[in-house]
Amino acid sequence: MLPLDPPQLITLDAVGTLFGLRESVGTVYGRFAAEVGVQVDPAALDVAFFKAFKAAPPCAFPELKASQRTEAELRWWQGVAADTFRRAGVLEQFADFGAFFAPVFAYYATAEPWFLYEDVLPALKDWQGQGIALMVVSNFDSRLYGVLEALGLAPFFKEVWISSEVGAAKPDRLIFERAVASYPASQVWHIGDSWEDDVLGAQGAGLQAIWLRRDRPLLPDQVINAALAVPEISDLADAQVILRGTAS
Repeated sequence: MLPLDPPQLITLDAVGTLFGLRESVGTVYGRFAAEVGVQVDPAALDVAFFKAFKAAPPCAFPELKASQRTEAELRWWQGVAADTFRRAGVLEQFADFGAFFAPVFAYYATAEPWFLYEDVLPALKDWQGQGIALMVVSNFDSRLYGVLEALGLAPFFKEVWISSEVGAAKPDRLIFERAVASYPASQVWHIGDSWEDDVLGAQGAGLQAIWLRRDRPLLPDQVINAALAVPEISDLADAQVILRGTAS
């Protein structure tokens, strides 16, 4: 691995990097659906959700005023959920899908569906202690602020940048450029678990990308261009090792 420049700023993705889901989306959607009398296989919902999420446009609303964003976020996620149940063949069984989905949307604004990866707090404390600025750059929506607070993460971050507010979603370089505007790009690290959104997006903005592969083997994927090779880590402790190497 080529030596990296020590960072003034580290930006991090949120879901899959700082915290993860306690249960799959299909399990949660299925449980809420059962409460209104709709029975559906959670595994089928998981497959359908992945396809619906991939097919959805970015969760970014550059044309909206701040006062309109919360409603737009809800409608965006409701659209993904409706497409999920449509693909699973049960959408027509809901008497009022909007009324069904509102508590599901609210549930993901709490700490209950999420768990904090055990390597996160030690890494954040270490970086903060070294005087490295920290930010979140995420394609989440405004519920992220409350989730970070509930998980005890908010005090570590100088700023939080989310696609629905910026008006651009990763891998669009705009969201990265807005976040790091006050820093030399060469002295910013971005850590995230998505090759396309985090690695390619950060590289497109001139940042040093580090690919976090928590539950995946640290082996090359066929879709990855070797010319764009980046450091791969299995947890944030590995990033601390890299950081110590830059300071030696």
